[in-house]
Amino acid sequence: MAVAESKAVTTCKLLVGGDWVDSAATEFGDINNPSTGELIAKVPMGGNQDVDRAVRAAQEAYYDWAETPIVERARVMFRFKNNLEARYEEIAKCVTREHGKTLNEARASVQRGIEVVEFACGIPSLMTGECLENIARNVDCETMRHPIGVCAGITPFNFPAMVPLWMYPLALTCGNTFVLKPSEKVPMSSMLIAECLMEAGLPKGVFNIVHGGKDCVNALLEHPLIKAISFVGSTNIAKYVYEKGTANGKRVQAAGGAKNHIIIMPDADMDHTVQALQASAFGCAGERCMAGSLAVPVGKAAEDLIPRLVEATAKMKIGRTDDGGNPDMGPLVSAEHLKKVTGMIDKGATEGAKLALDGRTVKVQDAPKGYFLGPTIFDHAKAEMSIVKEEIFGPVLSVVRVENIEAAIKLGQECPYGNGAVIYTNSGRSAREFKRHFNAGMIGVNVGVPASMAWFPFTGWNNSFYGDLHIQGKEGIQFYTQQKMTMTRWFGEPTQKKFVDPVWKTKS
Repeated sequence: MAVAESKAVTTCKLLVGGDWVDSAATEFGDINNPSTGELIAKVPMGGNQDVDRAVRAAQEAYYDWAETPIVERARVMFRFKNNLEARYEEIAKCVTREHGKTLNEARASVQRGIEVVEFACGIPSLMTGECLENIARNVDCETMRHPIGVCAGITPFNFPAMVPLWMYPLALTCGNTFVLKPSEKVPMSSMLIAECLMEAGLPKGVFNIVHGGKDCVNALLEHPLIKAISFVGSTNIAKYVYEKGTANGKRVQAAGGAKNHIIIMPDADMDHTVQALQASAFGCAGERCMAGSLAVPVGKAAEDLIPRLVEATAKMKIGRTDDGGNPDMGPLVSAEHLKKVTGMIDKGATEGAKLALDGRTVKVQDAPKGYFLGPTIFDHAKAEMSIVKEEIFGPVLSVVRVENIEAAIKLGQECPYGNGAVIYTNSGRSAREFKRHFNAGMIGVNVGVPASMAWFPFTGWNNSFYGDLHIQGKEGIQFYTQQKMTMTRWFGEPTQKKFVDPVWKTKS
C-alpha cells in the first residue's frame, strides 16, 4: 500500500522496484488539509539512500523496458488511461483534500493530465524516424529515436495530479524508466495515480517514487545514472536545478515562475473580459504559473473594467473544499504560503497601490483554522512596485493603467518572466501587434489562460524556463529521446543497370 498507518497518522511510502517500501529517512514533514489545517499524513524527507535505491531499480528495469516493442508500451498507456478514468473522481477528491482546490478545479486538472496520457498513446507515430534513399550514389540515410535511460521528475505543489502527468507518460512510452519526486506538500495524489499505472501492467521498477525536500532534489541532480531531469516550480529553484543538473551532465527542462499580463483594450467585450479575468486571476486561488496576475487596461478601458471587476469578484464565495461543497475559491495550500501571500499584500499597500478589494478580511466560519484568503485587487499599481515585478502565486491581481498598446507591450518587454500573456480586443490589428511583439512564449487572444494542451509544448520564455526543449508536445518526445543517424552503402553492381520504361509510356 502507498500509505501506512502509524499512530493514527498515515505515513507515505516510497515506490521502489514495483513495491511500496519504507523510507530510510529519520525526519518527516506534515501534510495538512488546507481547508481545516488538520494533519492528514506524514511524508518522509528522504535523501541519497532513498534516491539511490529507486534509481538503481529504474536502471535495472531499463534494459528490458527499452527493448519492449513500442506498441506494447503504448498499450500500457491505453490501460493506464482507462484506469485513470475509472478512478477519476477519487483522484480529484484526493487533490482537493491535500491541496485545497475546488472539486471542479481538481477534476479539470486531472482531465488535463489524462490528455497527456492520450497523447502518449500515439507514441508509435510520434517516434517514427525519417529515411532518404540514394542520398549519394548507392547510399541511403535514416534517423531513428532511442530512449536515453533513467529520467527523473521534480514537481510542484500547485497541480498534484496534472504536472507529474506532463512528464512520465511521455518518458515511459519513449522507452525510458522514471523516478518521480512529487512535492512534499502534496504527494498523495501522485501515489494514487501510481497505483493506476501499476495496475495497467507496467513492469516493476519502470516507475518509482521518492519523497523529500532539498536533499532529495540534490541527490537526483547528482546521481550518475540519471540522464534527464524535468522540473516545474519557482524560478529560483528552476535556475538552480538547471545549473546543477547540467553541471552533472544531465539534460534539463526546468519551468519556472511567471508574471502573466492581461491587456484589455477599450474595444474589448467587457462582459467576457471581466469573467475571464476573474477566472484567470483567482482560479486555483491564484496558485498557478499561468495565472493572470497583472491586468493592463489601455486608455478608457479601465473606467468600465475596474468597477465591474471589483463588484463581480466581491461576490465570489470562499470556503472549504473538503466537505462536498464547491465554492468559487478554496484555501491556499499551507499556513506558510498564506503568510507569504498576505505579506505581499501588506507590501503592496505600503508601496502605495490602491486596495480596491482586500481579501485579508475574509473569514470562513466553519473552518477557522483553514488557510483562507479572499481575492485581492490592487488598482493604480506602478511598474516599479513589488506586486508588479514579483510572482505572488496567490489570489492577488495588480492593475497597471497605460495609455496605449505600445506602453502595454513595453511593460511586457521589461518583465523578466515570459510564460503567458493575453489581450482582450475586437481589433485584429491590436491582436496582431500584441501577438508579434509581446515578450512571452504563450499568447492568448480573448483567451484567459493560454496554457497549451498536451499536443503542443508549454513554451515559457526568459526566466520562466531554463533549457532547450519544453515540456509536452513533440518537444517532450525529443527531450526524452536521442536521435541516431545511420548511413548505409552496399557494394556491387546493381542487378538491373538500365530500368525499362513502364509499358504505358511505350504505347502509341
